[in-house]
Amino acid sequence: MTFPIHALTRRFVSLLLVFCLGSPALADQDFKLAHEEITHGVHALIGPTGARSYENHGLNANFGVIDTTDGAVLIDSGASQQGARLLEAEASRLTGKPVRWVINTGAQDHRWLGNGHFRDRGVQIIAHTLTAATQQRNARAQLDSLRPVLKERLDGTEAVTADRLLEGAHTRLTLGGRQIEIRYFADAHFPGDVVVWLPEERILFAGDHVYVDRLLGILPQSNAETWLAAFEALAALGPQRIVPGHGSVSDLARARADTGDYLAFIVNGVRPLAGDMVGVDEAVAQLGDATQFARLANYGELHRGNVSRAYLRLEAAQ
Repeated sequence: MTFPIHALTRRFVSLLLVFCLGSPALADQDFKLAHEEITHGVHALIGPTGARSYENHGLNANFGVIDTTDGAVLIDSGASQQGARLLEAEASRLTGKPVRWVINTGAQDHRWLGNGHFRDRGVQIIAHTLTAATQQRNARAQLDSLRPVLKERLDGTEAVTADRLLEGAHTRLTLGGRQIEIRYFADAHFPGDVVVWLPEERILFAGDHVYVDRLLGILPQSNAETWLAAFEALAALGPQRIVPGHGSVSDLARARADTGDYLAFIVNGVRPLAGDMVGVDEAVAQLGDATQFARLANYGELHRGNVSRAYLRLEAAQ
């Protein structure tokens, strides 16, 4: 005797999807992303705030899952094909539906190197043209740096950029009945970083614009001045809940304390020193002790390097 699909319970469908889509995850039960449902059908998957590792599949970041009538939206695809399968299995477990869309918020490895897995499954991958261009420029270096960390877990991973490219500062999408906005404010942690804004729910998936609980990293590609401007622009949206790129789900006050205030300290401190061309060593000597931010994880490892790189960029612009 056969039963129509509508007779199956939602739980059974969810378990079936996890088994079919996520069987590779069953071998990786030593690692699990934390989960928080922010509102009905909108989920944050929260990775560790420490470094990439073999054990965490390079998923030391936060990701998002949005349930829609037509399937799940996954925000960011992980650092590898295996990591992408873990995220897919979790998205299907939470929604009882397959992933239909992936949105890339940035160009750091764990934001997009899982795209190839979803391309092979016929999932639409969405990114801004500026994000995709930065991904292409960094692909080889990112794969090379991940290989010693992920080892065989990087096997099969390809650098695949989005098949649906967006342009401009503001794009409104309707995906499975959900209103979703992609906003580019200015270059931040990487050139082309964007945020995903749910205007009806006033929930912001901030990508690497916002770090909570841990100190942000200013890379050679980062622009602290435009990153600060981008932070102020996202703050102007008035989000009620923010899923940062790293750290716990927060409100705007916490995001400002851990990210906005730190960027302002760096920019306002470095700008006059760069204008006077005092030299990078002097800039680090003057700004290297920012004890008000020492509460943040990775402060000791990152802060002085952040000052150095911000100074060098601003001095070069003189």
